[in-house]
Amino acid sequence: MKKVKVSTGILAMAVIALSATSCKDTKKEGNSTDGVQSEHMDDNGHMGDGMDDHSDMDHDNMQSSESMMSTNEHSMMSSKIVGDYLELKNALVADDKGAAAKAGGTMVASLNDFDTSSFPSGQQEELKDIIEDAKEHAEHIEKSPIDHQREHFDVLSKDVIDLIAITGTERTLYQDFCPMYNDSKGAQWLSATEEIENPYYGSKMMTCGSVQKQIN
Repeated sequence: MKKVKVSTGILAMAVIALSATSCKDTKKEGNSTDGVQSEHMDDNGHMGDGMDDHSDMDHDNMQSSESMMSTNEHSMMSSKIVGDYLELKNALVADDKGAAAKAGGTMVASLNDFDTSSFPSGQQEELKDIIEDAKEHAEHIEKSPIDHQREHFDVLSKDVIDLIAITGTERTLYQDFCPMYNDSKGAQWLSATEEIENPYYGSKMMTCGSVQKQIN
């Protein structure tokens, strides 16, 4: 009988020990799970799912899209002025005073229609100065003989180059340079083609000049 009692006691102690060990393991697993979960919990005890990172990315992408849209809109606004300018340049290349005068008048109207309000304040002031100067020279081209038209076209070209430096351009342009015009001081102009067609000398020296750079 004593042996039976001793065996029963040992068996009971073994069961208690196994239960305690199992309980500890369960707690460890629970703590481990809690530890993993706590890595994803915010200060308010809510589970994080990375939404903040995605929100930041979406915001950055939205700002980039808005900036791109703004740039595209600005280049579209200047496209009419650039088109009128190229018509004027082609008229001078062809030694056509009447066509140059007509293009000058059309360009005055396009410059009057140009709205600077969507540009940053600093650029607005700069654009207004450029437009006022360009209008003055376009008006002179509308009323002057061809030699004077070409003199005003020299300064007008600088204004249009400055304008598209701010607004951008929808089309590829080539900035050309004639080294002989204006007592060899030189003069710039813009063209839609790489081929040199000199608006300052026309048929007298059609190919005088070179491409300074391409503007996209």
